[in-house]
Amino acid sequence: MRISRARLTPIVAAGAVLAAALAGVGLPTAPATAATGCRIDYVPNQWTGGFTANIRISPGDTAVNGWTVTWTWGGDQRITSGWSAEVSQSGATVTARNVAWNAWVPAGGSAEFGVQGTVGANTAGPTGFALNGVPCNGATPPPTTPPPTTPPPTTPPPTTPPPTTPPPTTPPPAGCGTAVLCDGFENQTGSTPSGDWAVVNPDCSGTGTAAIDTATTHSGSRSLRINGTVGYCNHVFARTTRGLSTLGAVRFARLWVRHTTALPTSHVTFLAMADSADGGKDLRMGGQNGALQWNRASDDATLPEQSPSGVALSLPLATNRWSCVEFMVDGAQGRLNTWVDGTAVTGLTVDGTPTHDIDGQWLNRTWRPQLTDLRLGWESYGEGADTLWFDDVAVGASRIGC
Repeated sequence: MRISRARLTPIVAAGAVLAAALAGVGLPTAPATAATGCRIDYVPNQWTGGFTANIRISPGDTAVNGWTVTWTWGGDQRITSGWSAEVSQSGATVTARNVAWNAWVPAGGSAEFGVQGTVGANTAGPTGFALNGVPCNGATPPPTTPPPTTPPPTTPPPTTPPPTTPPPTTPPPAGCGTAVLCDGFENQTGSTPSGDWAVVNPDCSGTGTAAIDTATTHSGSRSLRINGTVGYCNHVFARTTRGLSTLGAVRFARLWVRHTTALPTSHVTFLAMADSADGGKDLRMGGQNGALQWNRASDDATLPEQSPSGVALSLPLATNRWSCVEFMVDGAQGRLNTWVDGTAVTGLTVDGTPTHDIDGQWLNRTWRPQLTDLRLGWESYGEGADTLWFDDVAVGASRIGC
């Protein structure tokens, strides 16, 4: 049984050189160089003893197929983890290389990755940004004033919504980067989801309910509460009305979820997305055998396979605390990644190569999803009532992070 996968290796502590980035498969050929006019924007969020930073690379007027970003710390920062890149640090020099799915950056386009680390008394920002060895005009703002206690979430400026979608009446939650959908439910004014969200009952209207809650939140003053009950007729979801059509084949999502009851033995769903390439059937995230799983409604394929070894490669979802759940679906390559609290889950990964106990059943046919929506709620098929909350939901074309 093969368990370890290069694509799932987490970014390790600073100073540990990670595996070389994989070359993009089936991507247009372009030199791994950078053109005049390349830009690297570094947006930090700092607190006493630590920091995170979002880094955006823009190669300029020439596409790149494979990228390496370097910079030099002016202070005593040390990288401890990161996302969407393979990152290492030697002395004050940081090197970040693309991973397989974001190697290709078109002319005029951009890619993003992030890092997290520790910092001591010297908080001077980074300098000497370069893309594939070419110096770039990276934006290096001065260090922020650290707050006295716990670290806040990353706060890059929100992007403008698509022209066809009216902007929310209140600012989106922090930490959304360039996400198309970024919602902490703060613009909800009533007890029933409305505006950017609509309550839907896929089969029939039963006793399950969706409501806006002000008593239990991850951030801000509101969250989405789902009272999930047992029974096929009790399916209830809040479906976003925000347009996701601007997303390409690759979709990243981040949501904070809080469960009251442990995932049951029987199949349940708390997130669903219609797949227009699969007859409109749902791609579903939920649980079975007490652990997180993905389920494909058209053929009931599961990820991981529901063997003891497969289930052991997933994990249960924590109860009575907030968990950060992220996923990436690549419709062009037929791949899927899942993270919980920032850590990749081996059993919840489709990497294109069938692996027994993981994605062997999933890849018994060609899978190239075209997802059209996002629904948060509860479906129970045999057992499993639950009360759960969702907050700070974001969907975009690059990883958003927790």
